[in-house]
Amino acid sequence: MFQGLFCAVTGAIIVGASAERGRLIPVFAFCFVWATLVYCPLTCWIWNSNGWAAKFGVLDYAGGGPVEIGSGFSGLAYAWVLGPRLERTRANSHPHDLIRVAIGTLFLWFGWLAFNGASSLGANFKALYACFNSSSTAVTAMLSWCLIDFVRQSRVHPVALSSGIISGLVAATPTSGMISFWSSAVLGLVTGPICYLGTQPRFKTWLRIDDSMDILVEHGVAGIIGLLWNAFFAMDSIIASDGATLGVAGGWLNRNWVVLGKQIAYICACAGYSFVVSTIICHVINRIPGLRLRADEKVEMCGMDCEVGLVELDVTVVTEAMPRETGGKTEVQGFC
Repeated sequence: MFQGLFCAVTGAIIVGASAERGRLIPVFAFCFVWATLVYCPLTCWIWNSNGWAAKFGVLDYAGGGPVEIGSGFSGLAYAWVLGPRLERTRANSHPHDLIRVAIGTLFLWFGWLAFNGASSLGANFKALYACFNSSSTAVTAMLSWCLIDFVRQSRVHPVALSSGIISGLVAATPTSGMISFWSSAVLGLVTGPICYLGTQPRFKTWLRIDDSMDILVEHGVAGIIGLLWNAFFAMDSIIASDGATLGVAGGWLNRNWVVLGKQIAYICACAGYSFVVSTIICHVINRIPGLRLRADEKVEMCGMDCEVGLVELDVTVVTEAMPRETGGKTEVQGFC
């Protein structure tokens, strides 16, 4: 059941890439096929004792490869096949309910403690490390993200707090049960700025894929940072603090120099496999009658949560002029 919920959460992350233009029914078909052909192989690589990554000596505590990189690059593939949002919907895509954003972030943070803490499979010292490190990385990532936001824009947007927290929690997923307390704080300070820059319009323009929820950066890139961090700062004493995981070498702090190459190979394998296979799945499902991934243009203009009966409705726009004096000039406001 625990592993099944891991799979469900990963699929839910990918669905964010279809925001404002993806149809719901094809998502069900995609998630079923994706979980079978992408997620299960990725988890077998690292969490099965006979998986190649596990035998290879890759350090991934709670799913930096299957959950974070898998969702980030699969979401990128889904967004690429869907195509960009309409220009009008992109121009108006601003957070409309900051209270719900904050509540959702708090729920995620609380659940992440179980996500990472329970991955130790017991009430032991490794669970303590995982919970503390997860919160520590989240806080410092939030602080570094907000600091850059304040320096660049002279303000801190409430969404910046949530974005920083999520990026920190993602980076903590592969590391929280393997690194020390001080290292987790530094990890957040590094993750926040990198993910902040990845969410900027310049990067999205260069990428040419409309990743509306920044799934690639917030999950894929932050997961990569966490896996690379293990290569340098993972410690064998912390890995063995559950009393069961014995004989696993740490990172460079334990003079395990070759682990960096293993981590990079694992990252490339997870990213490449997730993106390529997810792209193929999307194209195949998109060609099945009745399972077209993208909604009609009328539905996008009306809103993805509008009733089906309103799709064919002809809307008449009535504008009433209201002049207003502002600084010696007259402005005319209109409303529908």
